[in-house]
Amino acid sequence: MRIKVSRSKNSESYFVIKDVYKNKKRTTKVVEALGNREDIQRKHPGVDPLEWAKSYARKLTEEEKQKKAKIMVAYDPNKVIPKEAQRSFNVGYLFLQSIYHQLKLDAICQQISRKRAFSFDLNTILSRLIYMRVLHPASKKGTFERANELLEPHSVEAQHIYRALDVLAEESDRIEEAVYKNSLNIADRNTSILYYDCTNFYFEIEEADGLKQYGVSKEHRPNPIVQMGLFMDGAGLPLAFAINPGNQNEQPTLKPLEKRIMKDFELSRFVVCTDAGLSSHENRLYNSMGNRAFVTTQSIKQLKKHLKEWALDPQGWILADRSKEGKGTKKKIHLQQLDLEKDNQTYYKERWIHENGLEQRLVVTFSPKYKRYHQSIREKQIERAIKKMEKPTHLEKKRANDPARLIQTTHVTPDGEIAEKASHTLNEDQIKKESMYDGFYGVCTNLESTVEEIIQINQRRWEIEETFRILKSEMRSRPVFVRKGERIKAHFLTCFLSLLVYRILEKKLDESFTCPEIIQTLRNMNVLEYTGEGYIPTYTRTELTDKLHDVFGFRTDTEIIEQKRIKKILKQTKA
Repeated sequence: MRIKVSRSKNSESYFVIKDVYKNKKRTTKVVEALGNREDIQRKHPGVDPLEWAKSYARKLTEEEKQKKAKIMVAYDPNKVIPKEAQRSFNVGYLFLQSIYHQLKLDAICQQISRKRAFSFDLNTILSRLIYMRVLHPASKKGTFERANELLEPHSVEAQHIYRALDVLAEESDRIEEAVYKNSLNIADRNTSILYYDCTNFYFEIEEADGLKQYGVSKEHRPNPIVQMGLFMDGAGLPLAFAINPGNQNEQPTLKPLEKRIMKDFELSRFVVCTDAGLSSHENRLYNSMGNRAFVTTQSIKQLKKHLKEWALDPQGWILADRSKEGKGTKKKIHLQQLDLEKDNQTYYKERWIHENGLEQRLVVTFSPKYKRYHQSIREKQIERAIKKMEKPTHLEKKRANDPARLIQTTHVTPDGEIAEKASHTLNEDQIKKESMYDGFYGVCTNLESTVEEIIQINQRRWEIEETFRILKSEMRSRPVFVRKGERIKAHFLTCFLSLLVYRILEKKLDESFTCPEIIQTLRNMNVLEYTGEGYIPTYTRTELTDKLHDVFGFRTDTEIIEQKRIKKILKQTKA
C-alpha cells in the first residue's frame, strides 16, 4: 500500500491506495481516506502529515500480510453501478460441487470426452445440469441461463447442450456403474437390502410416440407418460434406474434392471423389497434363487378366502416387541382384549404358504394406532362424499380412493317405479366392508428372519416413496421438456445423479434437516462481489449453514471472503 496526495489550491489531502486487478488489468483503489493536512496535524501534533501517512500505510501493509487487516469497504453514493454487470452470485452450489468431484464425475466426463473426441465441455454441461436441478430446476435452456448466477462462469453453447444429452444417454449405464463404485468411498451403502418401485412422469403434449405413451398416470393427468423404475439401497441412496414406455406393465420391469445390477455392480446377495403392485408370482420366484430373497407387501383383501379369514381372525396374535415379556415368550392375544383407543403396540401372526412352486411366509400385523389412522382417513372421506352428494355431477369417476365410491345411487322409488331423479345416500355396506381391514397389514417373504426384522425392512419403503416426491416436487423433473427418446433418458440420468448428490449431502448432514430446508438454504446462499477485494455474504447464517461449513471444511460466511480465499475454496471443492 502507498500514499496518494491530492492537492488543490487551498488544501492537500492524503489517501491510502493499493494495486488491484480487475478484468486481468492492474488498477488502483482507495483503501482509506486519511483527511487533509490540517486534520492530520490536529490529530497528530508535531508530526509531518506526509511522513505519518506513509508510516500508517506501511502498518496497514504489514497487517494485511499477517492477515490481520480489516478490509475497508468504500461505496460512493453518487456513483452508478455498471450497466448489465452481474454483482450477485450463488455459492451454495459449492457443497454440491464438492460431492460431484468426490464421485469423480469430472474424471468420468474426461474419459468419455477422450474416447469420443468431441470439442464441447461435457463436464461443465453435466455439472451445471446437476447443480441447477437442485437449486433452480428448469428447462435445459433455462438451466444454463440461470447457471450464470453461480460463482464460476460458463461458456456453454445451446447446440452443445443437446449434443451432450445424446452422449449422456449412450453412456448412461456406464456412468451409473462408475458412480456407484466411486460412492463406496464417500458414503456408507447398504446393498444387502434393495428397494424397488416405479413411478411415471408426464409430458405437456397430446401425441404419443416412442417412450411417451398413454398409461395410468400417478397424477391422473391425460398426457403421455414415461415410466421410471428405481432401485434404492438400504441406506436410502439411489442405486440404478431404467426408463420404460408409459404404457408398460410395471411388474416385468424389475428383472432386467436387477440383472444389470448383479452384472455391472457385482452384487449377488440381497433382499428385494417392493410394494404389492410389483410383487408378481414370477418376481417372487426369481428372488427365491441364489442368495437373493424378497419382502413384499400383501393386500389382505386379495388373499384367498381361507387366508383372509385366518388373517382377520381376532385370535392368536403375538406382541411384536416382546422385550418386556422375555425372549422365548409368545403369549397369544385376542384382539378384543386390546384398548383400541390407547394401545400403540404392534401385534402379528404368521404362517407358511406353499403354492405354485413357491414357498413363502405370510406375516400379518395389526396396530390399534394404524386402525385409528385408517378410521380418521375414512371419516374425512365420508365428509367429502356427503359434499359430493350435493353436486351429483361430481360422482361419475370412482377411483380407488375417490370418496364417490362411498356413495350409493338409487334410480327408483320405494314402490319400484322409475324415478325422474336419482337419489344419493352413503353406502353403509361399502363403509362396513372397508372398515374390516382397518389396522391390518400384510407382508410376504421367504426370509427366515425374526418378524421384527421383516417389519423393519418393510417399514423403510417410505424412503423410496419420499425419493420420488423429491424428484417430482423439489427437483421438478416433470413435465419433461425434451422429446427424443435418447434425450429423455439423459434427462432422467441427470435427475438421478442430482438425487444421488443430494442424498449424500443429506447423509453428511446426519439427516438433521428437511429436504426443503436444505435446498432453500443452498438457493439463498448468495454473495455480493466487491471488485478487487472479494465477496460479501448476503444470506442469513443459520445452524444449517454452520453445519455445511463444518462438514465440508471451508467457510463462506465471514464478513468478506477475500479473492485469495475464494480461489482456495474453489480448488478445494474440486479436489
